Amino acid sequence: MSLKLPERLFSTLGFRVGAWYSVIFVASTALLFLLGYLFLGATLRAHDEEEIQLELREVKALYEIGGVTALNSYLEELSNQRRSQPLFIRVADSKNRTRHVFARKRWYDFDLKLLEIKDSAYQGWITLESKDGEYVLDILSGPLTPRGNRVQVGMSSQRRALILGQYKKIALLVMAPLFVLGLGGGLFLSRKTLRPIRDIIQTVRSIDAGTMEARLSRTHTGDELDELARLFNSMLESIHRLIQGMESSLDNVAHDLRTPMTRLRNFSELALKEESPELLKEALEKGMEESERILSLLTTLMDLSEAETGRLKINPEPTNLTELVETVAEMYRFVGEEKGVEVSWKLAKEIFMKVDPQRMSQAVANIMDNAVKFTPEGRRVRLSLEKKRHQVVIRVEDEGPGIPEADLSRIWDRLFRGDRSRSQKGLGLGLSLVKGIVVAHHGTVSVERSPQGGACFEVSLPFV
Repeated sequence: MSLKLPERLFSTLGFRVGAWYSVIFVASTALLFLLGYLFLGATLRAHDEEEIQLELREVKALYEIGGVTALNSYLEELSNQRRSQPLFIRVADSKNRTRHVFARKRWYDFDLKLLEIKDSAYQGWITLESKDGEYVLDILSGPLTPRGNRVQVGMSSQRRALILGQYKKIALLVMAPLFVLGLGGGLFLSRKTLRPIRDIIQTVRSIDAGTMEARLSRTHTGDELDELARLFNSMLESIHRLIQGMESSLDNVAHDLRTPMTRLRNFSELALKEESPELLKEALEKGMEESERILSLLTTLMDLSEAETGRLKINPEPTNLTELVETVAEMYRFVGEEKGVEVSWKLAKEIFMKVDPQRMSQAVANIMDNAVKFTPEGRRVRLSLEKKRHQVVIRVEDEGPGIPEADLSRIWDRLFRGDRSRSQKGLGLGLSLVKGIVVAHHGTVSVERSPQGGACFEVSLPFV
């Protein structure tokens, strides 16, 4: 168990983000210290070289005026001032042989004989490394007049190395807490940044446990994570509405399927009890009717599934759309007469289009069936067909109770049935299938509240 906890911690996204943040932060800080170290070293070296050049000019002038005696006096004056960084002064003849080295004992760490190897004509910088390799002696050579001698002035890098060494110690002392600060800050920022992700995980777990009301808390900052939370909550709302609608609709499906199944069973039981040929025949006829009703329902469900996935098969052919709509209108005129509803129509003359006549008849019939079903006795249903520019419009207007504003955008959903339709037969599949058929013909279908108080459905098909 003790080993699994660190493994789980190391595998978390928050830890990896925090670790990467810490690594980048510490690496950036280390790079900054390195650049500072290099800049400080270059600055100290440039300062020493500038000071050596100034001292070389001073030494040359003193030597030419007063010789070795003048230089000794000068060095005695500087001894108290330059204890931490004494001057190296060497005088050589024209053949680069050492004539005099001032305060030779101070430079026992360096092999001064190496200076005689250099070409006597060489004028410039010389770097002499100490015997232990820890320091170097930076030396600048210059000519003496008029005898052709030369003088060399230098400084040890010991003071420079001490300053840089202190810098490195300070850098190391600072880097340790910076690493801890970087890791802690990275973990804090990653935890805070990834909080919406953890909220999503917690919300999904709550939903998995059956709490469909769980939602993400939002920061309302307008950033990407807040937008993700908004979209996730919106998705949950849609899923919740869909589940609620399906629960309600499945109850209706179960009720409407139970009715023909119960009738079928009752007919069969009655025929078996009486054992009459006439009753057996009647039971078979009723059973076929109920079976046909169930098969029709299943076929509609399959067609609707194909329509929703864009795979509804249609067989377009040149069709007299006026005649097709008129046939449907005639059929529902008789249906309306039985209910006391007047069905009237106004159709444009001879509109020929390439459509699937069976599917289009089914779509118009479903709209008409819906209109007649919900129109009260003594009211009217009007059907029209007209051509508008490059479109053909089929319009069905009823004088029923209308559709509530909240349901206008939902009536095309599969199995949706509004409050006013719960007492009516049907599964809420008709309008969904209508939309699928119209879309398959590259058309559109819409609904709005009619001025007379009912509903007005409008199908628009592109006229080619």
